Order: sequence, then structure tokens, then C-alpha cells
Amino acid sequence: MNKNSRMLYIGLFVTFAVTVSLATSAVAGKLEGPAPDFTLKSRSGENLKLSEFRGDVVMINFWASWCGPCRQEMPLLDAMYERYQPMGFTLLGVNVEEDSSKAAALLEEIPVKFPILFDDQNTVSQLYNLVAMPSTVFVDRDGNVRYVHLGYQAGDEDEYDKQLRTLIRE
Repeated sequence: MNKNSRMLYIGLFVTFAVTVSLATSAVAGKLEGPAPDFTLKSRSGENLKLSEFRGDVVMINFWASWCGPCRQEMPLLDAMYERYQPMGFTLLGVNVEEDSSKAAALLEEIPVKFPILFDDQNTVSQLYNLVAMPSTVFVDRDGNVRYVHLGYQAGDEDEYDKQLRTLIRE
């Protein structure tokens, strides 16, 4: 690799890092305080409203079938849901695709027990100012946003688990 190529790669990396940093700050800053309420149709056909889960710790996980990291974390989220649900925990998986048939196909391949909601008009995605996929938002029992995670890498579930245990104990 010549010097110009290296400089180009370094420039692209720095640009990416600054963009992610600014996006993270913007999302975290925008989502402080009360979690924006929403109502979405669930996979079972009923409408679910975030505010109906007040009193529970809620994890909102925004995902798409085309997202590799989303596919990777789905079984881990399902295990977390099964483990903590009896302790007052709800996980809402919000699919952000206009065509929900792709989500349904993925859920046949990777079945989950937690509620799946469809944001096919991207109204909730815009409400939460999504900039990364997947994006995960933790809401405390009082309805306030406490933690925001952008993207997913193997091992992030350990941080999810730690934060979830903290919120459940409150």
C-alpha cells in the first residue's frame, strides 16, 4: 500500500469515527428524559403502546432483516428476555422495514418469544432519531431513557445484562 492510499484510509477512518461520535452524542442527547411514547402493531396483530409498560424495565431494540448484527443478537436478546421477564422486564423488538414479510421470514429462521412490533412507516424510528442498526434503548420503570446503544458487536450483551440488572434493582 502506498503512502497516498494509507492517508486516504486514515482520513476515511477518522471521518467515520467523528461521524459515529457525533451521531452517538446526538442520539444520546436527544433521548434523555422521558422515552417518546408510541403505539405500533405487533406480530400477533394487537397494538402495543410503550406507556402501557410503565412499571417495567423496557428494552426497545430496533432491527431489520438485512442487518447482520441484528441477526447475531436476536437469539441473545431472546435468552435475556426469558431470563428477566419474570422480574418486570419487557423487550420490544421494533422492525423498521416497510415490507414486514422480510421480518416474518427472518423470524421463521430465528424465532423469538419477545413481542415484535412493525414500524413500517418509520415514525417511531424518526421519533427516536435512529442513526445505527441495530439500536437499543433502555427505559427505566418510570419511563425515562437510561441507556442507548448504537450498533452491536459480540460481547455487547454483557453490557446490556449489567445495565438491565441495575435497572431491575431500582
